[in-house]
Amino acid sequence: MSTFTTETSRLLSDPTVPEEEYGIHDNSDDSTTTLQDGYITTTAEEASAISKSSLSLIITFFLQYSLNVVSIFSVGHIGKTELAAVSLSAMTFNISAGVFQGMATSLDTFCSQAYGAGKMKLVGLHFQRCVCMVFVIAIPINLMWWFSASILNLFVPDKDLTSLAQNYLRILAFGSPGFILFETGKRFLQAQGNFHGAKYVLYICTPINAVLNYVLVWDSSVGIGFYGAALATAVSYTLMAFLLLCYAAYVDGSKCWNGLQIRESCKNWGPMASLALPGVIMIEAEFLAFEILTLSAAKFGTETLAAQSIASTCASLVFQVPFGLSVAACTRVATYIGSQNVISAQIAIKVSLIIALILGVVLASSVYNGKDIIISWFTDDSKVIEQTLVVIQVLAYNQLFDTVNVISAGCLRAQGRQKIGSNLNLFCYYAIGLPMAMYLAFHRGWGLKGLWFGLSSGVFVLAIAELIAIFTADWEWIVRKSIERNSVEY
Repeated sequence: MSTFTTETSRLLSDPTVPEEEYGIHDNSDDSTTTLQDGYITTTAEEASAISKSSLSLIITFFLQYSLNVVSIFSVGHIGKTELAAVSLSAMTFNISAGVFQGMATSLDTFCSQAYGAGKMKLVGLHFQRCVCMVFVIAIPINLMWWFSASILNLFVPDKDLTSLAQNYLRILAFGSPGFILFETGKRFLQAQGNFHGAKYVLYICTPINAVLNYVLVWDSSVGIGFYGAALATAVSYTLMAFLLLCYAAYVDGSKCWNGLQIRESCKNWGPMASLALPGVIMIEAEFLAFEILTLSAAKFGTETLAAQSIASTCASLVFQVPFGLSVAACTRVATYIGSQNVISAQIAIKVSLIIALILGVVLASSVYNGKDIIISWFTDDSKVIEQTLVVIQVLAYNQLFDTVNVISAGCLRAQGRQKIGSNLNLFCYYAIGLPMAMYLAFHRGWGLKGLWFGLSSGVFVLAIAELIAIFTADWEWIVRKSIERNSVEY
């Protein structure tokens, strides 16, 4: 299984395929290939490249995460009902949008491997095909948002609250095309080694979003109160997509564009769907596990739920750091795989995991040593502080495992092994983590601490399992599957 090849040339030869049958006229010659035959990277080169790329991505993810936070802050000052409604809407949107993001992760494999193989125009076709797929899936999801009150009432008995949340989601629905185009567009650029485009767009859109929230929520002449926050977010998503596409067209990204290919984009969805579905499961499995944790914490009372909210928010913020590294590592490894440069791919994986271990220690230490300051940002209630202190310590230790888990997931995506990642996520969270969390919290009387200890045990097992999967990989199979994806004849 684990055969770390010592070849310096490509593992398998390129197939000769008539690209015209697939709707592509890729005139790229050998000089456009991104990685030279026989070139072997170095540890220092990979450490530098991955670190630089990660920094841009981390900034991007923090800025994008801030969009919803700004909406919650702006609405929170209207009243507690409105705050509860926007929080409920945000949770529903995030769960649903996880489907869009999960499907978009298929581009981490397809686009990056195509770029590594020098199939520039195929990168653009993969992007368009993914957009079409996600747009189709968005139809039932938007319908669900439009009539979400009946679903939310199953969990929340307050009909006034669910009605507000439904109307908020209806406005957000108009921003979903922009959200989809931005998520897929980011990956289209990242596959080309461009990690700055989305960051530059968010440099513009983040302050615009803040201004829109103020004007549409609070301005006495044009403000519409609660619904202004939803409108501000929808407009921001649309603007983000427009600016990112303009950046790709006029600044950097056009080399992988071969014009609109509607007919070709609407066929041969099978190979991409086979990675998109596991990608959705990988994202949703973790996200829903933490939502179940929050619902379980509510059974222990208001103070416990408040402590859980603080811990969950802190975890989401910290998550952006390893996730940035994960995407950078995924793109780097997948590009090497696309060029059939197995040795360099293996070096990039090892460097990424070493950085992950170092980063995990740094994040764990930062959260643990800064726990008093972090909690003070959210509350001054002594009972809430007492419970949060215990949970934050568990969260700090969890960073050691979760950082490795997140980066390992990126490496699996690079290898095109999302199915293994999805199976491991389902098993570790729902067969180990959550059962252990419920046992410790309710049967052993550990309360909120038990919930976090239990889920952390699942994360620990997941990290170990993913590492085993990565280092026992059949690289010949991985490269062969990459060649099939890039052969443009499925």
